[in-house]
Amino acid sequence: MGKKQKKMLARILVSAVVFAAGFFLPLAGWSQLVFYLTVYAIIGWDIVWKAVRNIAHGQVFDENFLMALATIGAFCLQEFPEAVEVMLFYQVGELFQSYAVGRSRQSIAALMDIRPDYANIERDGKLEQVDPDDVAVGDTIVIKAGERIPLDGVVLDGNSTVNTAALTGESLPRDVGAGSDVISGCVNQSGLLRVRVTKEFGESTVSKILDLVENSSTKKAKAENFITKFARYYTPAVVIGAVLLAVLPPLLGIGMFSVWVARALTFLVISCPCALVISIPLSFFGGIGGASKRGILVKGSNYLEALAQTETVVFDKTGTLTRGTFQVTAVHPARVSKEQLLELAALAESFSDHPISRSLKEAYGRELDNARVSDVEEISGHGVCARVDGRTVCAGNGKLMDKIGAQWHECHKTGTVVHVAVDGEYAGHIVISDAVKPDAARAIASLKRQGIRKTVMLTGDAKAVGESVAKQLGLDEVHAELLPADKVERVEELLKQKSANGKLAFVGDGINDAPVLSRADIGIAMGGLGSDAAIEAADVVLMDDQPSKIATAMRISKKTLRIVHQNIVFSLAVKGLMLLLGALGVTNMQAAIFADVGVMVLAVLNATRALRTKELE
Repeated sequence: MGKKQKKMLARILVSAVVFAAGFFLPLAGWSQLVFYLTVYAIIGWDIVWKAVRNIAHGQVFDENFLMALATIGAFCLQEFPEAVEVMLFYQVGELFQSYAVGRSRQSIAALMDIRPDYANIERDGKLEQVDPDDVAVGDTIVIKAGERIPLDGVVLDGNSTVNTAALTGESLPRDVGAGSDVISGCVNQSGLLRVRVTKEFGESTVSKILDLVENSSTKKAKAENFITKFARYYTPAVVIGAVLLAVLPPLLGIGMFSVWVARALTFLVISCPCALVISIPLSFFGGIGGASKRGILVKGSNYLEALAQTETVVFDKTGTLTRGTFQVTAVHPARVSKEQLLELAALAESFSDHPISRSLKEAYGRELDNARVSDVEEISGHGVCARVDGRTVCAGNGKLMDKIGAQWHECHKTGTVVHVAVDGEYAGHIVISDAVKPDAARAIASLKRQGIRKTVMLTGDAKAVGESVAKQLGLDEVHAELLPADKVERVEELLKQKSANGKLAFVGDGINDAPVLSRADIGIAMGGLGSDAAIEAADVVLMDDQPSKIATAMRISKKTLRIVHQNIVFSLAVKGLMLLLGALGVTNMQAAIFADVGVMVLAVLNATRALRTKELE
């Protein structure tokens, strides 16, 4: 419990004790008024002050105004104990609400407690602790066993295991050694590491993630916007209703003014929409926090809400459903030897960092002389052309061969086929295969069980490769040999096919698929343990690259929406019933505030369930 909450608890206890003592004191007339005004001031001064301050700023109709008006009205009717009781009950509810919200925030802060406190820099043979903000790119930092990695970098020296649970939700550690990339927010578990910093703290993974989670509340869901609009019209309406309730019946000769004014004040107390105003944002806050705990970063409650309405999921292939770790599985030369074909392809691709390029260079297995290569031109969706030893070497797909007029032929093996031509003459092809991710089939099956109507894969790879992967995973549709622009066109077509309220999600690697990620209703990126482009391009980021987490994210979103709808229906139903009973004089002010606080407590408790997501894995 925080300092502010402790002060409020002390005020409640003091007020309750003094208030109880009033029943044993011989109070009457002015002494009774002064006594109860004193207790009221102890417990309710802040509510009255907030109401006055808000009115001065043009914000009249809120719960502080309603409580102040109702309780001061009770004093005017000489219902002194009732006025104090109502304020006392209300403050107990406010304390509980503050405590529940605080606990939720602490839970999220704990699961996202990845901000490093310091970085170790070696100066004059000694380690010195400095603020991570003060470390520059290129500096060497030392990370001891048990310490949190403060900045993104590359391991220069040392071997260790790294716990990535704070970012991915996975407990399995990752081995790192010289040359390995490490990212901020993870914990070094065993050995000593010397790391060269590659990003300043403001651009590091941990900084971007913290900023993302902290700003997620700015993107509100429709349900939250509904509550905001509802409160804007609801509160003035109930104030006008209370005035009419106090004035109209007596003017029509139905009862006395004092009776109807008392009912109107009770009506005002009941009308406070606390349960809705607090529990709905708290539910979404809990859902986003629970998703973060599972290694799923959701950039706003609007995206969490949209996930629950998804009916079509479109996947990129490479790096999303497959590992993206290609290996050369066959070399079929024409007019040159196998070694020469591999060498030409590796040299042409030597300046590219694409997974296919890396596999070609790994298969070649020898150091490449980049001085032999010039005039490199990457052709999007086709491949690459370069000058190698003065000859024009083109390596890519069949479209590239057609473009340069080379006479090529299909390969009987399934895989990504890289065709090679030298000075326009076909030199052969190399087959590269990519393994499907272990949980990809489970991810598709889980999505279908959740009611996803259509699963589609888009790939720039060959048709045979795409169809082979789609059949293996049980996808509904596959579209192969697509350029980046073609993928956008396919997504446009699929968007036209969905229902009016349905959503389309696109899952990609966040780097090559930025146009499609932004065009889909929801862009889901494979974060690759914190890929910058993934975090920036998508609406949802899966920090551990597991496609099965998409189904988990959707289960979390549906659970959150269920809680939100439960709270809306429950709060409005009880509120409507109590307003009717208050207007008819069936319930008094104490019962009204007790019911209001009770509804709020139950709604807030229900909202905190959104944080618990372990059972949804």
